[in-house]
Amino acid sequence: MVVRRLSTGIREFDGIIEGGIPQGFFVAVTGEPGTGKTIFCLHFIEEGLKRGDLGIYVTTEESMGSIVNQASQFGMKFKDGLERGRLIIVDAFMGSGEWSLRDLTVNNLVDTIIEAKRKMGYGNARVVIDSLSAFWLDKPAMARRYSYYVKRVLSKWGFTVVATSQYAITTADAFGWGVEHIADGIIRFRRIVRGGKLRRYIIVEKMRQTSHSLIMYEIGIVDGRGLVILGPAWQRREDYALPKEVRDRIMNSRSRVEGEIP
Repeated sequence: MVVRRLSTGIREFDGIIEGGIPQGFFVAVTGEPGTGKTIFCLHFIEEGLKRGDLGIYVTTEESMGSIVNQASQFGMKFKDGLERGRLIIVDAFMGSGEWSLRDLTVNNLVDTIIEAKRKMGYGNARVVIDSLSAFWLDKPAMARRYSYYVKRVLSKWGFTVVATSQYAITTADAFGWGVEHIADGIIRFRRIVRGGKLRRYIIVEKMRQTSHSLIMYEIGIVDGRGLVILGPAWQRREDYALPKEVRDRIMNSRSRVEGEIP
């Protein structure tokens, strides 16, 4: 079976997932704040615009203007995509403008994405939801159900979806533990401070239909370029793993939360 893959716009990263994300996949991009998740998403949409795909970017933690400006910082032409009608940015943060979400509900999210696709017309579409965690922060036990609903409906439309999921700074664990269970792929970002310097890392923990690398890579964020792969990170597990007693508490909490899901 031939798998059509979509380039992420980061050549070195494409190389560790056999050329790109399989078309039609729902991929979770997870990690703590400041690790590079949004920049990864910008690359994914920008590469689609270059290749003739449509782009829909849902932002829940920044305004549309902030997303456009950030893309411009890395040489990405989001403004041009907007003007040509090839890109729609759904502003769920400010809740204003033609494309916005005034209510953070998954039904509203899905309906708006579908309406945006209808507006742009025929063509393959890439979707970014940054972040999906915002839709269940007040009800984490519903995370898996909400994630499943979003994936099930959007997959019928043939979208390739990249959805970010926030991690708690104190535990480095996800809010809700839902999106990873239903995702076709999991791309995890990490960060540590070593020698007084912040270092960022990326690893592919899951990608169906793909013989992906199992190595963690150090990454950098460069003005004018965006996210770059610096090379494999040969580091001790204790440099980034949580103590056993903390992991045990997280697993016990996770079991209780998942037991509450109807």
